This record gives sequence, C-alpha cells and structure tokens, in this order.
Amino acid sequence: MSEFDLVVKNVAVVSHDRDEPISADIAVRDGKIVEVAPGIDTAGARQVVDGGGKLAFPGVVDAHQHWGIYNPLADDTVTESRASAQGGVTTALTYMRTGQYYLNKGGPYTDFFPEVLAASQGRAHVDYAFHLAPMSKQHITEIPDLVEKFGVTSFKIFMFYGSHGLHGRSADQSSFLMTPEGERYDYAHFEFVMRGIQAAREKFPHLADEISLSLHCETAEIMSAYTKIVEEEGSLSGLAAYSASRPPHSEGLAVSIASYLAHETGLPTINLLHLSGFKAVDAAVRMSQAFPHIDFRREVTVGHLLADIETASGIGGKVNPPLRGRDDVEALWSFIADGTIDWVVSDHACCRDEAKFGSDREDVFLAKSGFGGAEYLLPGMVSEGRKRGVPLGRIAALTSYNPAVRYGLRGKGVLAAGYDADIALVDPNATWTVRAEDSESTQEYTPFEGFELGAKVTDAFLRGERILDAGKVVGEPSGKFLARPYGRD
Repeated sequence: MSEFDLVVKNVAVVSHDRDEPISADIAVRDGKIVEVAPGIDTAGARQVVDGGGKLAFPGVVDAHQHWGIYNPLADDTVTESRASAQGGVTTALTYMRTGQYYLNKGGPYTDFFPEVLAASQGRAHVDYAFHLAPMSKQHITEIPDLVEKFGVTSFKIFMFYGSHGLHGRSADQSSFLMTPEGERYDYAHFEFVMRGIQAAREKFPHLADEISLSLHCETAEIMSAYTKIVEEEGSLSGLAAYSASRPPHSEGLAVSIASYLAHETGLPTINLLHLSGFKAVDAAVRMSQAFPHIDFRREVTVGHLLADIETASGIGGKVNPPLRGRDDVEALWSFIADGTIDWVVSDHACCRDEAKFGSDREDVFLAKSGFGGAEYLLPGMVSEGRKRGVPLGRIAALTSYNPAVRYGLRGKGVLAAGYDADIALVDPNATWTVRAEDSESTQEYTPFEGFELGAKVTDAFLRGERILDAGKVVGEPSGKFLARPYGRD
C-alpha cells in the first residue's frame, strides 16, 4: 500500500488564518489531506506533482451560482462546472426555486427537488450543493424535511419578485412565480419564511448556526418608479441606464426591511447577498449596529469588484443588482480590505447570446439579467486584491473558508489534515487577457472581455483528483452532491 495517493510539492500554502503563505508540501490519502509540512517524503507516493513555487489555495467554495436558470440544468451542470474549475472553484452552491426558468414548474419541493438531484447527478466536475427558495406556504412547511432528509440548510428570498420583473420591467408575477392561486410573494411571506427557518433552527439545535437565510435585497416599488423615470427621460443608455433604474438606495431600503424582519422573527443567521456598492454595504453595517444580536454576513460578487458601468464590455454586463460606477467598485474593495465583507462569489448565471439579448441589442431593458464569471473568481481576486494590498490569507477566507463555515461544509475550505484535498494552484506572475472563447462555459460573451489579469489558476484538484491541468479541464465528472452538514471523516 502506498504511503500517499498524491503529494503536491514545492508550493506556498495559503490559509485563512494567516496573511502570508508558507512553503510546504501537501500529502493526500483517500481524498483527504493527511499532512501539510515542508519536505514530505514522497517515497511510495502514487503521484507527485511539483507545484513550482505556485500559490496553493483551498479550492474555492463559490457560494452563489445559478445552474439551470437559462439552460437545461443537466447541461449547465456539465459546462458551468467546467468553467468553475477554470476559476479554482471546487465546490459550487447553486440557487434553485420553483417557477419560470430552472425546471419551469411549481409544486412542492418533495416532488421538485428529487428532479433537481436527478438532473445534476454524475454530471458535475466540481462538488455542489443547493440553496432553495421557499416560494409558497407549502414550501415553508417543508423546511424541516429539506434540512433533515435532503441536507439543504440554506434558503433564499428574492425581495423584489412580487411586483417587479426579473429583467427590469413589471411583469405578470403570478405566472412567473407559479405560486398557488391567492398567495402573494410579499413582505408577509418573507416574515413567515423567516419564522419557518427559525423553527427549523430550534428543531435541529446542532445545526442552528449552519441553517441560514440569504436575501436578494432590492425594493420593487423604488425600482419600478425609477425604471419609468429613466425610460421616459431617455438621457441614459446601456449599463448606466440600468444602474439608475435600480438605484443603490433601493438595496439599502431592502436591507433595512430584511434586517428588521430578522429582528422581529428572532432569526439570527442572515446573509445579505451581492451588495453592489457603498450605500448597500453602509446599510448592512448600520443594521448590524442596530441589531447586534443578528449574525449578518455580507457578500459581494467578483463582477462588482472587477467591472463598472463604463469598463464592462457592453450590455452583456446587465445583472441584478446592477454594476455601478467606479467609486462604488473602489468602495467595495475598501470594505474587502477592512474585513467588512465576509465572502466573494461569482453569481454565475450562464445566459447564452441568443437568450441574453433582445430584438434591439442596444436596449438594456430588453436584455436578460445575469452572466457567468466563476472562471475569473480566484484569479480576479488575487490579481486585483494584491494591487490594493489585500493579504492572500484574506482572499482565502473570502473565497473558501468563510462560506464553507456558514453553509455547513465542514470538510471544505482549509488546506489542513482531515479536510478534503481540494486544491487550486495559482501562478501569481501570469498575466493574461480575458477572452470569452477561452472559457468552458457555453456563454459566448463576457462583460470582462479584454480585461488583463495578473494571476492565473493553472491546476486544481477535487478530493485529490486532478480536474484542471495547465489550465485545461481534465477527467470525467467526479463532483458529488453534498448533503449538509458535510463533515470531515
């Protein structure tokens, strides 16, 4: 019997609990890390990989993706997990709900979610889990079973869905949401979702800190009014128009409402998603000061950190909440640097060219919202973070450790003995230009087209098996669904 299945030698190991990496080797057996130390004896090891002095990050835990939103779930699971591997992502948490898009059906999760699992099984190149959105009263009653039987411990509310269109204009929400007749998706429903999740936390006290609710915080009434103003005035176009139609204070107001509801219902585990700029983060900080007993976590996306309304490549950069101006981008980086932000995600939602753009390719209000970006998550953070003095250890916390802890992935997020051998090797000296054609995603464009990045993921390992070799995805799909809590065994 070999001493080790794999030894990755000559790397600089990055950890969430120290700013700078340390020189060490990583030994793996049975998919788990068994030792991290300098000079590990490789005699008898089945495979030895020389890391060439590259940075070894814990595989990224991308806590916000949308497989299957615009393409069949079975297809997205293959292609978008391959794109994920290119960005150092070894675990993806993807949102799922009933209604239009995704599987395009309503009904109880007891029927719906097994279809989700069947469609994705055996097709992913990275490990994955799901967040679910309780869209109806019945879904709220199902929360305990989703936790206990399916290992789903994280849930989501889309705060604007009840009265504003997904892509920027009002729409018939009853057909879009596919909720039962007579039910409303509104603030009252959000309150009852929170009460249902808190009841699950009380039922499963050993999981309480890992059962959480995430919120997409935008306010429908504000957005509807400003969309009308922007369209009638006609002075703005493109991403600037879309940003103005969904103004930053819409996020701030929604954050405040969500926070008070969390206080009212006693639900302390609240995640505020994809905060897009200063006003949104400022509101989140103010709410944490007003309600110190709520354990808020704050998320931003790599898209909002890399691109702005001027630098993004066309209206392919339309996303909810919108990309903002450069001042907001730099404000987000300052919040990254001072520890205000808890994790960074891709919000990856592959929307192919034929689906993304409407009949007028210059009309941002006809385009669909969302784009891919998992390919650029770790390289983007290392490249742009170093320019602003963000320590590598902080980047490891933001991209891996922090989301793993919050979402019950106890075996992920750390390069240490007992954890899954999920490893991303990064060349910190590689300069390259983003081109959509180089992505494994089926999306034919990227808002980051032409961006120059100063770091590149060259190799990745999932539970000790290589899934990325010299920047190319290799091997058959080996990712598995992670029922949570997913522990170290």
